Amino acid sequence: MVKQKVGIGYDIHRFVPGRKLVLGGVEIPYEQGLDGHSDADVLLHAVCDAILGALGKGDIGEHFPNTDPAYKDISSMVLLGKVKQLLDEENFQVVNLDCVVQAEAPKIKDFKPQMKFHLAYQLVVDEDCINIKATTQEGLGAIGQKQGIAAYAVVLIESNKVT
Repeated sequence: MVKQKVGIGYDIHRFVPGRKLVLGGVEIPYEQGLDGHSDADVLLHAVCDAILGALGKGDIGEHFPNTDPAYKDISSMVLLGKVKQLLDEENFQVVNLDCVVQAEAPKIKDFKPQMKFHLAYQLVVDEDCINIKATTQEGLGAIGQKQGIAAYAVVLIESNKVT
């Protein structure tokens, strides 16, 4: 019998001047970046939380606290790599990952293929197992007022160990 689990992740960060904007491991040209202890990649943080949730292993803040100087300005691709190690240790693999990025600006359409590539590479899955969508907030709320970016991720994992 193959064991399957589902997890959901969410993250949000506000814009600040003087930082690079990184989403899905891709640097995106924009006049502001996202504020955070790490590189503040909301998409990868949501993916990490989704996987950790599916594994029943808490959340990203428990594993990589913003009080730990070791994670200051760290690439979220490194954090995702550590989450992938947990996935491997528990004998699970990603089956499907579906993500939504909420941003009024910048437009990320042209960067989604690179984001998919980075996620697929780090999670050791085919790119067709990953989907990234983008939406606006139609001018409503903090996201709609271009104060930041949020992301959601849902993941299906399955045991690669037959029981």
